[in-house]
Amino acid sequence: MQFPKIRQERLSDAIARTLERMIVEGAFAAGERLPSERDLAIRLDVSRPSLREALHKLEVRGLLETRHGGGTYVRNTLAQQLTDPLADLFQRHPQAGVDFIELRKTLDGMAAYYAALRGSEADRAAISATFDAIVAAHGLDDPTVEAERDAEFHIAIAEASHNLVLLHVVRGLMDLLRKDVLFNRDILYAHPHARDRLLEQHRAVHDAIIAGDAEAARQAAQAHMAHVEDVMRERRIGSAPAAVA
Repeated sequence: MQFPKIRQERLSDAIARTLERMIVEGAFAAGERLPSERDLAIRLDVSRPSLREALHKLEVRGLLETRHGGGTYVRNTLAQQLTDPLADLFQRHPQAGVDFIELRKTLDGMAAYYAALRGSEADRAAISATFDAIVAAHGLDDPTVEAERDAEFHIAIAEASHNLVLLHVVRGLMDLLRKDVLFNRDILYAHPHARDRLLEQHRAVHDAIIAGDAEAARQAAQAHMAHVEDVMRERRIGSAPAAVA
């Protein structure tokens, strides 16, 4: 019997596979700049020529891109495929804003539920850090900053869910919010009392996740999005052209 030869894997292939796994698992977010070639080689304990070859492989696959002015970035491929074809369509169909919130109600509830069940100590620390950032922004009385910290809080929860598909979908949806494609998110923070209520809703989600109470986390997240939906309907955002900041 003739046995097949066992071929040793090229180091660059092993590096590429490691980096690809880190991207898929969310260690490097879409749009994030990778550490410098020198720092990355040190962290991975590999030679720079092998690392350079691995980065080229991932760039050919469409996972990375080198931008003018220097730096290698994670391409926002999945999020773009999810959101770019819909962005113009959503702006021309105001009902999409309400549909978006209905979807968020389900996804955010799911993310909070699994974050409470599966979140590690590091995950809980990250969620608490993003919630503390919301509290700090609340004191600044700046709707734009507070809305951005809000998005980071929800992404941290999705990361803690340890559901890779959910994480990438939530990141894509947050990108739509950042671009004000569906509605001007700052309107949710237009009045002090509304901001106070949003803060307490975020606190309820945070506290349930930290306590490991999955069902309470789900209910708190869904109640939060139900409130956002009510605000949208009251302000007729769902029946008027999308407001763009």
